[in-house]
Amino acid sequence: MELAGRVVVLTGAARGIGAALACRFAAEGAAGVVVSDLDPGGAEAVAADIVASGGKAIAHPADVSSKEDLKALVRAAKEHFGPVDVFCSNAGVAFGTGVHASGDQWATSWAVNVMQHVYAAQLVLPAMARRGEGYLLITASAAGLLGAPGDAPYTVTKHAVIGLAEWLAMTYRPKGVTVSALCPLGVRTALLEPAVLAGHPAALAIARQAPLLEPAEVAEATVRGMRDEDFLILPHESVRERYARKARDPGEWIDQMIAEGL
Repeated sequence: MELAGRVVVLTGAARGIGAALACRFAAEGAAGVVVSDLDPGGAEAVAADIVASGGKAIAHPADVSSKEDLKALVRAAKEHFGPVDVFCSNAGVAFGTGVHASGDQWATSWAVNVMQHVYAAQLVLPAMARRGEGYLLITASAAGLLGAPGDAPYTVTKHAVIGLAEWLAMTYRPKGVTVSALCPLGVRTALLEPAVLAGHPAALAIARQAPLLEPAEVAEATVRGMRDEDFLILPHESVRERYARKARDPGEWIDQMIAEGL
């Protein structure tokens, strides 16, 4: 899909990958960009930058774990710019905890990393299917394909959302709607960099697997992937080979990860 003339909504867009995507989509000529985040000030700043650069954008806060908040977000986009053409469910959380993570951490991971995308699909895909076109971009992470050593809730929920994205793609592609899973590995964001600096084992394992990318590099890869309507958008090309190796022999792949200290 070409982004020129499209109405785009993004969650988790006050900083990092989400902010980079919002600015890049605006630069591609989007008809309107709705920047959403739990941080209203950050979302307002990104929207203001887009407007200052000649684009069209508004900010609208939303808690992605709330279907009512996401419903209001879609309604705001329609009121300001028209029907949503592209919905990017991008917000995510990570705690860097193992299987003994607290119940609250497991529940929050599930609500944000999985149910956000379920709600987004419920809210925008029916209208897109009726029009015969539209795009749902789900930020899943390479952890959904390869795992995130040291972070059990993140690994489990990101694997779950890959399964959701596959089901949605199989169901809605015949209706003209594209679903893609964006799966970066390490990116220089507030989600990862502080943990790397602190020496957290999970963050260091991610950083060892491939060079950390800038959010703008992820946005560039995303635009290319959306033009080609790739199901898996992989900003780190090494993820493709690792995923193929895992599929060939999962047991051997696990042994190798253990041997590499991942």
